[in-house]
Amino acid sequence: MGNRFDSDIEDSGIVDVFISVADRQIDGMLSELYDTPLSEMIDIDSTLYSDIDAEYNPYIVFERVFPLSPGDQIIIKQGEHEERHVIDEIISSTVFSTEEPIQYLFTAGARVVRVTYPNPIRWISARMAGANLYDKYFSAESSPNTSEFGNKLREIAANDIDSILNGIIILHGQFRIGRRFFNSNLVDQYGLPQGGVLPKEMRKT
Repeated sequence: MGNRFDSDIEDSGIVDVFISVADRQIDGMLSELYDTPLSEMIDIDSTLYSDIDAEYNPYIVFERVFPLSPGDQIIIKQGEHEERHVIDEIISSTVFSTEEPIQYLFTAGARVVRVTYPNPIRWISARMAGANLYDKYFSAESSPNTSEFGNKLREIAANDIDSILNGIIILHGQFRIGRRFFNSNLVDQYGLPQGGVLPKEMRKT
């Protein structure tokens, strides 16, 4: 933000507030079709390939490649022990470090899952929060109180919300509400035109 990149770093607490506000706005807009607030889901479920050791191996090691990225949240569970961590760095294609040290010495075979919100919820939230955060600085430097960049972010987020409401995007792992969703296994269509008729060749004679 602004021209001084070294001094314009926003406090993480303020960022969390803007993300929280964006999440509540998303829940409100989607409450017509989904049970809100939306819940996290498991999209990667695997096990540790090697033991975690504070001195020799403080990393999460998988046997095969998983598409984890910095910022992803994972849960390690073994017996009654469970820890939640945020991926900090990709050491190699199968080795990952965490922001906070892993306290329990989990052994090979411990369950590791990634928890996340269904796409594109995270991106919608990030764009809405980023737009509002950007406008916070932009309004202090110029008029009007919104920026073109912030408006563009909101436009992209609004398009994704419309795609969800129109059924183009389905939020997997979420509980859908409404008469059309009595059976969640049925594939349904949204936004059908009112008063439509079958083409002549499809009518019964």
